[in-house]
Amino acid sequence: MEKKLLDIETITEYNDMLGVETLHPQVSVIDLSKASPMRHMRHTFSFYVVFLKDEKNCELIYGRQRYDYQKGSVVCVAPGQVIGIEDTGKKFQPQGYALCFHPDLIRGTNLGRNIKEYTFFSYQVNEAVHLSERERHTFIDCLMKIQEELQHPIDRMSKRLISNNIELLLNYCLRFYERQFITRQDANRDILTRFEALLDNYFTDGNAMQKGLPTVKYCAGELCLSPNYFGDLIKKETGKTALEYIQNKIMDIAKEKLLVSSNSISQIAYSLDFQYPQHFTRVFKKLTGCTPNEYRLIG
Repeated sequence: MEKKLLDIETITEYNDMLGVETLHPQVSVIDLSKASPMRHMRHTFSFYVVFLKDEKNCELIYGRQRYDYQKGSVVCVAPGQVIGIEDTGKKFQPQGYALCFHPDLIRGTNLGRNIKEYTFFSYQVNEAVHLSERERHTFIDCLMKIQEELQHPIDRMSKRLISNNIELLLNYCLRFYERQFITRQDANRDILTRFEALLDNYFTDGNAMQKGLPTVKYCAGELCLSPNYFGDLIKKETGKTALEYIQNKIMDIAKEKLLVSSNSISQIAYSLDFQYPQHFTRVFKKLTGCTPNEYRLIG
């Protein structure tokens, strides 16, 4: 029987759990080393949380994935995502920092309009960014700027300045991920190779006829990655979106079938799970510049 999840609805509630003062009901910067010892729990937040984890080799479950994160890992959690591990009955002293901010805080701000650009909020925990010591100092400096603003009496500029500083922190996280994508090129190329093999096998094994065309979500799941992380990785490695990459792969297979097979355009379209041959023709022309019939003639 699955244990009930704890839904932490407000930042004040979370602050009270950790035994820290609430300076603003919609945003909080928490030095976890100064928080009260706590027990493990599986929970969700109704607000955004950015964790800087400073414990070494600590286990965490995020969604359905179990992960041992290392010191200096940044884990970003969007509202409604499940995080934590089951209660072991023992208390522990957390280490690191947490930035909590409620969606209402950024509503109507530049950050609120652009929050979907920070795709790492939907990454799995094993896709966390790992900071160098210099990056860690930059991260903490941003937190301290937010904390300093929280110490200031609330006035008409508070919301703008706080959201601007949160946006600055998230932009640094984007930079850190850019660096991590570059420094992990060998691992990323391995994922790209596995992605290629996955698509080849998908069509060779006849999955398209049974399951339909492969989606980005399906491919990411088969490679044990979140759709957002997978999409960002493919974009960084190839310059194309994951969907564009899949479509190009389908067109490569279609070209081969057009040249080596005597099947009709309709038969080829159906074999690639296009519901209508006309749709196949439109997609083929859009991506190749000519119709399937024209390609067959000039090929």
